[in-house]
Amino acid sequence: MPDTHRNNQSRVVITGLGAVSALGVGVDRLWEGLVNAESGIGNITQFDTTNFDCRIAGEATGFDPAAFMPLSETRRMARASQLAVAAAKEAWQHAELDQRQENSERIGVLLGSGMGGWEKADSGTTDFRNRSSGRAKPFALAASLPNMPAFSISHYLQAHGPMAGLSSACATGTQCIGEAAEMIRRGATDVMIAGGVEGLVTDFIIAGFAGMRAMPTAYNDDPQSASRPFDIDRSGFVLSEGCGAVILESYDHAIARNAPILAEVLGYAASADGYHIAKPEPSGIGAERAMRWALDNAQVNPTQIDYINAHGSSTPINDVLETNAIKRVFGAAAYNIPVSSTKSMIGHPLGGSGALEAIACVQSLTTSIIHPTRNLDTPDPACDLDYIPHTARQHDVNITLSNSFGLGGQNACLVLGKVEQ
Repeated sequence: MPDTHRNNQSRVVITGLGAVSALGVGVDRLWEGLVNAESGIGNITQFDTTNFDCRIAGEATGFDPAAFMPLSETRRMARASQLAVAAAKEAWQHAELDQRQENSERIGVLLGSGMGGWEKADSGTTDFRNRSSGRAKPFALAASLPNMPAFSISHYLQAHGPMAGLSSACATGTQCIGEAAEMIRRGATDVMIAGGVEGLVTDFIIAGFAGMRAMPTAYNDDPQSASRPFDIDRSGFVLSEGCGAVILESYDHAIARNAPILAEVLGYAASADGYHIAKPEPSGIGAERAMRWALDNAQVNPTQIDYINAHGSSTPINDVLETNAIKRVFGAAAYNIPVSSTKSMIGHPLGGSGALEAIACVQSLTTSIIHPTRNLDTPDPACDLDYIPHTARQHDVNITLSNSFGLGGQNACLVLGKVEQ
């Protein structure tokens, strides 16, 4: 890692990782699947898709919430909250934190979701309108609130510092990690549990995005081929569920407890397109701003970036937009930087995607392996960067850039690096 403007007091490091994704439960399962170019996309099992144009998604199959919390409590929790607790508990254990030795008032939670526990509000509303008593189900409304994943983590891990659940569409996970790092920098906390989650493979959500023509409809019989970022035959993103959680600490706090330091948050930035409710600004200027500002915040030169984890959503517009924005930020060096898309294998878990992609970046920093982009069979001529098709690559990675761009023109970028202690 190069020298930066930060002294030890303002440095923020990552000491723990936790994940639930379409590839399975746990960070090891996620990374193994990504490196081996496995796909977690399949036919939807959570509802009957007979009359649906799109019948595929990335479900977190094998996830049993009762393995992480009492069954009696899972019944009152939305899927997003269940996934969040599982990922946060893994990250906590990975970081080797001990609640008996920590000041709970100096531990915060900043973990958001694009849509929260919307399914609880939906089912609760339907049930209420079908009743004649005028009474609603207890907890249906509370469970649907977008801050409930963060609350659930705070409850189970007894984190009594600042708590919030940001919602910035597909940029949520990235923005939560970036803003949590800033909270540590300004001295508000010593430890933050940060990330993003989504748990909404539901009939309305699938139908809604399909109605926006944002999802692929030609791969129902071949779901593992559906998410194909930067490929000429891409036709939309594949909705998935999942959660990524990371433990952030001040450098001094991590060193004092001899923590397993994995990476450092060197920089972060967010921007807005201010253009359209669903379409990104066509030139990609918002994405470009976020990348430039994140590099400036990290005091990192574009030539120092060793790997870019692309937003890479597999939509016709976004993949070209991101490619062009990368070229403008990095100039001729753009063609020398390896780029890949995690979503080609786990689909797009909306608010959870940025956090899972940050975890992939940390794994690249610690293993010197970059996972590939699956299904990149025929590259789009307009997407002509080094997208690492099909096979993982051994590569010395010291600094990474992770991009997240979402509905409503939400853009967020993280710069992560190896740590010199």
